[in-house]
Amino acid sequence: MSCYEIPVETLDDEDAPIGPSLSQQSGKDPVKGKKEEEDPVELYKDFVQLTKLRSAPNKRFSWTVTDRLRLPVSTFKMLAGREANYTGRTRFSAADESHVLSKYFPFSGPWSVDQLKKPVYISQFSADGSLFVAGSQGGHIRIYDVDRNWKVRKDIEAKHMRWTITDASLSPDQQFLVYSSVNTIAHIVNVGSGATESVANVTEIHEGLDFSVDGEDEEFGIFSVKFSTDGQELVAAGNDDYIYVYDLLANRCSLQIHAHQSDVNTVCFADETGNIIYSGSDDNLCKVWDRRCFTRGQASGVLIGHLEGITFIDSRRDGRYLISNGKDQSTKLWDIRKMSTNTRDCTRRGFTDWDYRWMEYPEHKRNFKHPNDQSLATYKGHSVLRTLIRCYFSPEYSTGQKYIYTGSSDSCVYIYDVLSGAEVAILKFHGAPVRDCSWHPYYPMMVSSSWDHRIVRWEFPGPGGRAAKVQRAKPGARGRRTRVFYR
Repeated sequence: MSCYEIPVETLDDEDAPIGPSLSQQSGKDPVKGKKEEEDPVELYKDFVQLTKLRSAPNKRFSWTVTDRLRLPVSTFKMLAGREANYTGRTRFSAADESHVLSKYFPFSGPWSVDQLKKPVYISQFSADGSLFVAGSQGGHIRIYDVDRNWKVRKDIEAKHMRWTITDASLSPDQQFLVYSSVNTIAHIVNVGSGATESVANVTEIHEGLDFSVDGEDEEFGIFSVKFSTDGQELVAAGNDDYIYVYDLLANRCSLQIHAHQSDVNTVCFADETGNIIYSGSDDNLCKVWDRRCFTRGQASGVLIGHLEGITFIDSRRDGRYLISNGKDQSTKLWDIRKMSTNTRDCTRRGFTDWDYRWMEYPEHKRNFKHPNDQSLATYKGHSVLRTLIRCYFSPEYSTGQKYIYTGSSDSCVYIYDVLSGAEVAILKFHGAPVRDCSWHPYYPMMVSSSWDHRIVRWEFPGPGGRAAKVQRAKPGARGRRTRVFYR
């Protein structure tokens, strides 16, 4: 059963307009421009309103109302209303389309994609869904062509591996892949080359990107690496408590920040501008960094609430909202307007005698709550043990980001309604922890990968229970946006 907590009651639709994100307020310091104390009710109302604007149908497609029930309009009635031009637009809005598409849920299956020789750590669709990347322990990465029946486009044997592939990221133009391991050098591969086999520095060059600064000899491992939206920079996080920004044009590390007091497990850009960076660490904190007003190595703000280390962060790509998975067995939703600049309340409150890699989380501690919790909502039900389990917002195009989903060490994939906190689905198949999973940005399809070596896909059932046949829409129809080491 899921456990959902919010600091305020669920609110109605009538909310104040949503203002620009902090990253869009050019030249403004988000800390100095921040109110002394944001009203949590208003912040949650903003989130509810924005989510409904992205995923709820136009009010002219009237809701079905009975004496006791208020039910959403059926797809049939929406189609009839569109043909009758109820909205005056002669077509569905993006929110209307998301509302219809979100009914086609990827719960059927699974169907096998591949079985690798070692536990699978990474599995991600490209931004347009045409490619899929899977990385396993032992340095094996495969890139699949989704539209060509999952044919292997690139079979990569990585270089300088220590323990496993910790992260991999495709460039926005899908021409390059960067991958990292538990060492200071990430490597970049040309995905667009004609060769399928890519053995590091044998059949192809895997260019090394050294994240150590000024030739420092200290060894550290990179746990997270991501491309910027323009493809000109990488942001990375390491087990040396630092985060790094690498300038690909200058071919050097351009920024090094002593960000946390323990391993930094996850880092990402907040939105398309690249101005704001989110990081999460084993010191239990999520931090926000604004590169436009970066001084003396200080974070713009800290998000307090997890009782154990952060395993993963996913941005909603709007410069305001993010979710994080924590070793306290919860996923939390954050609004960075609620962040604190006061680090006095950041004392670690976890349990020093507990190690998530081989111990179960104490049952009596599952309902503990941080006294200064700043999160908007908390989602519980999945398990974050043994490895750095990842969580994500569902796709904007097909769901309006009204769900969040996460892998789990109990071998399942959990999907939650972001507003109600309800468990919408639990996908059960694997025989080992599911570290990563990925929802296709446009199709009703999800892929999960596990330590049982298997990669499988889940889809909306077509006729006879088979996977639904889908055809890729032409880009531009809706103005698409392209945007011990036991880890």
